[in-house]
Amino acid sequence: MTPDTRRLEQVARAALFAFVAALPVSIAISSLLLTATLGLWLALLVRGRERLRLPAFFPPLAAYALLTMVAVSASVDPPASLSDAREVLLFLVVPAVYRLARGRAAATVAGIIVTVGSLTALYGIVQYGILEYDHLGRRPQGSMGHYMTYSGLLMLVIGVAAARVLFDARNRTWAGLVLPALAVALALTFTRSAWVGACLAVGLLLVLKDLRLLAAAPVLAALFFMLAPAGITDRAYSMFDPQDPTNRDRFAMGRAGLRMVADHPLTGVGPDMVQRLYPRYRDEAAVNDTNPHLHNVPLQIAAERGLPALGAWLWFVVAAARELAARFRQPHSRAAAGAGLAALAGMLAAGMFEYNFGDSEFLMLLLVVLTLPAAGAWSEAHAGGREAAPQNDAAAELIRSRAALPAGDRQDRRSRPGRQRAV
Repeated sequence: MTPDTRRLEQVARAALFAFVAALPVSIAISSLLLTATLGLWLALLVRGRERLRLPAFFPPLAAYALLTMVAVSASVDPPASLSDAREVLLFLVVPAVYRLARGRAAATVAGIIVTVGSLTALYGIVQYGILEYDHLGRRPQGSMGHYMTYSGLLMLVIGVAAARVLFDARNRTWAGLVLPALAVALALTFTRSAWVGACLAVGLLLVLKDLRLLAAAPVLAALFFMLAPAGITDRAYSMFDPQDPTNRDRFAMGRAGLRMVADHPLTGVGPDMVQRLYPRYRDEAAVNDTNPHLHNVPLQIAAERGLPALGAWLWFVVAAARELAARFRQPHSRAAAGAGLAALAGMLAAGMFEYNFGDSEFLMLLLVVLTLPAAGAWSEAHAGGREAAPQNDAAAELIRSRAALPAGDRQDRRSRPGRQRAV
């Protein structure tokens, strides 16, 4: 790599760090920084004549983007659908992070996520305690435009912090210090879907660490109901109330969405068309006259983009889970992979009650967290520009031990007769 290319790489990496730091703070600033990051990443590929490299879960995202464009062409209003479908461009976050967050840079990105996330958590606590963002009509939202986005981002940050506490001895102290603030801020948002997602994400990490740690769950639940304000506990109890208006409306939305899928199984009604056509499919038991989306990720995708697009999305989920599981078995990438698994589990759990995959800020941070394990393993799992699959612990240790030998010793070992080369 030439000095000019190396400097370009350093600038591109700095832009990536700034983009990640801005994600929980401002969509406008993060969008500008993402544009700069993508431009510098492309310039680096061209200047360095590098081959585009992608993690295993990117092809399903590309298929999903292609099927989204098919849905746009069949939409009742293609221009409006095309404007909404621009979100698939955010998938470029994956190859950019995969290239720019290699090696130790991945841990730096994770540290930025935890640190900035903790600052936004403190701001949310101040909003609740001092600025009277303390009821359903006015909830803490940090610096985001909506409390759902804020709570979704907190959920992802909690997964990253918890993974560091459980699996990263070098970085667990800071993560452990800010984790309570993150949990309190999330609780104060009144957002039940994010609560469910965070609980499942942390529960998964506890199981991966030691199944016996789940014994702490009842204690934590008891502390929550003992210490939380009445409004928060009432909100938690409402999850189990079938007469709660929001619960009843979600069931009605589900029936309306199924009717949309039945009428448009291949291409859906078109991106951003659910709200426009909702009155036509509205269920008699619905509470609201209209809804912007169906509050369920799989159903929303099937209704607005068709069953093939839903299949591509499920392919993405399975591919990401398989790669993260393989990375988790490697000690050097366990914390990052644990954070990715927590993010994926949280997205799926919360996504049963909220269309979080369609939230730009949430989607970008999700893709960053999912990509970090593969990017961080690059320096240890790649050599000579060749891409290697996740290896077992013994193979990874052999590679690291051989890399630590002086060049002469490595040559001597290769030249000894009777020794077989490790594969």
